Amino acid sequence: MCNNLISLTSLNNSLIIRPPGFHIVGFETLPFISVYFIFLSFVYVVTVMFNSLVIYVIAFNHCLHSPKFLAVINLAVIDIVLNTTTIPGMVKIFLVKDNFIPFNLCLVQMFSYYCSLGLESFALAILAYDRLIAICLPLRHNSVNTLQSMSCIIGFTWSFSVGVTAFSTGIMTQLSFCKSVRVFSYFCDYAPVFRLACNDYTMQWSAASFLSFMILGGPFVFIILSYVTILVTVFRMRSLDSRVKALATCGEHVILVAVFYVPIITIFTLGFFLRLTDPDQRVLSLSLASCIPPCINPIVYSLKTKEIKMRAVALLRRNFGHPLWYLA
Repeated sequence: MCNNLISLTSLNNSLIIRPPGFHIVGFETLPFISVYFIFLSFVYVVTVMFNSLVIYVIAFNHCLHSPKFLAVINLAVIDIVLNTTTIPGMVKIFLVKDNFIPFNLCLVQMFSYYCSLGLESFALAILAYDRLIAICLPLRHNSVNTLQSMSCIIGFTWSFSVGVTAFSTGIMTQLSFCKSVRVFSYFCDYAPVFRLACNDYTMQWSAASFLSFMILGGPFVFIILSYVTILVTVFRMRSLDSRVKALATCGEHVILVAVFYVPIITIFTLGFFLRLTDPDQRVLSLSLASCIPPCINPIVYSLKTKEIKMRAVALLRRNFGHPLWYLA
């Protein structure tokens, strides 16, 4: 009977046991899970609605076709993709009561999530770069930070994230799963899956470590160094008004950085490297840390930008008359 449930392949003269799929069991022991899934559904709707509004406003206003807003639209696209990789699957498990995911689809979800997570990290670093050039090199801003250079930077981050994540996901096919296929997470998570393997997963652990440092540590260090440089430049300004005005343009971005990096880095450090967190706490905290930033990014940052806010309000008034709410 077991022979009908698994596929066997040969790799380097060793037998690889590949299961038909995995069972996602991260939420089975959590109380009030129905309330949490209703909350996640609300988060997903808000994510898609507000980020789509940002994309529409920028795409159909030629005066917003600048390097800064190219970086903003890049973040909005990534926000939608990141939450789409996990939330619909989690809601489907709750509604249909089917937590099984086929092996190949598991790898696709794994790739999509970590690629999007890396792109989110790089997108925040790109926004920090935009602020760095605008504040530290104001006279050369238009010549250094051009639409072409920003397109190249964004293109490189996409290529890098896709490449390293594809490699890390691809080597998962070298693992043999002959015991449990129950993944204690809220999706096909990289570490919980490779720890189910029967053979040596040193390469996968090394890839996960490298991926964590490159897609989280690298951009985060760049952001920190950027703001150190910005602060040095700001405090060298003679005018107090100039200092306040320069720092005011960075406030919302600092909030995004804190909301994204602090929970993610804490969870990855305690859970993956030190393994000090309770499994239930890790699943709940990681799902929140991954799903909340894409939801609040357009509200806290993008739609607070004066140019986008004016055009978004005008669009809503044109289509809905005098709306009951507006973007405060």
